[in-house]
Amino acid sequence: MPIIHLKVSGQEDAVLAQELVNEIGRLTKEVLNKKPEVTVVIVSFVPDDLWFVNSVSLAGLKTKSFHLEIKISDSTNLKVDKADYIKAVHNSLTSLLGSIHPVSYTAIQEMKADAYGYDGLTIEYKYINNQKIAANSK
Repeated sequence: MPIIHLKVSGQEDAVLAQELVNEIGRLTKEVLNKKPEVTVVIVSFVPDDLWFVNSVSLAGLKTKSFHLEIKISDSTNLKVDKADYIKAVHNSLTSLLGSIHPVSYTAIQEMKADAYGYDGLTIEYKYINNQKIAANSK
């Protein structure tokens, strides 16, 4: 159910993209307890000379950066889970990318369950339906 868009500074690199996807998928499962089979990760690369911090390009700063946005269902994680995820993403991407500018962001967007879904159904519908199935199987 999470959809993740990861923007990374630098030239397009399919091998690096796969490494990033594997690591982000692992963290999303382990830290936020999200199911890999419904986790989507999109990786985009932005050239260093087109990424700016305080009006100076990353090429000029000789560093890398990232911006990760993840959409998850509202109220499915505690504050500590989200804080741990932000820290783990930063540490992991620093390991994979090298020198990371401190102004590299992770944004967790919590979507209301009645306004978010996949397979043509809302998360709220899936939750209620699963509760009914569980109650009927007892």
